[in-house]
Amino acid sequence: MDGKQSFWDHLDELRAGLLRVAAVLLVSTIGLFAFMPRLFDQLILAPTREDFLLYRLLASWTGEGTIFGSKPFAIELINIHVASQFTTHISTSFYAALIVTCPYLLYELWRFIRPALYEHERGAIRTAFGCGTALFFVGCVVGYLVIFPLTFRFLAQYSLSEAIATQIALQSYMNNFLGIILTMGLAFELPLVVWLLARMGLISRTQLQRGRRYVVVALLIAAALITPSGDPFSLAVVFTPLYLLYELGIAFTPKN
Repeated sequence: MDGKQSFWDHLDELRAGLLRVAAVLLVSTIGLFAFMPRLFDQLILAPTREDFLLYRLLASWTGEGTIFGSKPFAIELINIHVASQFTTHISTSFYAALIVTCPYLLYELWRFIRPALYEHERGAIRTAFGCGTALFFVGCVVGYLVIFPLTFRFLAQYSLSEAIATQIALQSYMNNFLGIILTMGLAFELPLVVWLLARMGLISRTQLQRGRRYVVVALLIAAALITPSGDPFSLAVVFTPLYLLYELGIAFTPKN
């Protein structure tokens, strides 16, 4: 633990750190705002087209027909509010900046709490921050490449009647897109949370194994919150990786 600092010293460090974070987020948001139209067409709207990576892989594995059927897939989003495109441009730029600058934000958090830690604690926290950052990005990638496109295409192609035309509002698309990707990024922190709780002596591997039935119920509720549609397919797509992450957390927990 470093030398003692007064309350006001800590407050000054916190204020300086928040100002640096705000400045980095602002600059990143402005930079991404300039490139957002291209990113929007090539990345964010990619799951609305037939040539998306996951769709092509499924088609190559199953032949001409995929698990979604053989009908051509192309969704055209519509804008139903005057300001939606402008506000979506700003909000998407901010959320993208939040994801991109995540390592720096964690570094600032590390800088703030580091003086309060003993030397033997710093190694564990540094490892936790590093693993947490990596897991967050992996979760976002899985959400973008697998969870969101599977859920979106299933729901977009689902038809109750041929007389009902499917038109998807831009705001609805973005709410689901950002919600699923960011939530999956946070969900992939589950093994790290389990490991930290076990390291602190708050839980054990035996307790985790005995609590599986309760965790299954909790994860089903979490999956239902992540997928507002609540259909069984979406629940299964989201629940499966969450449960596997829980089992991974058990595997990394030291034996009693």
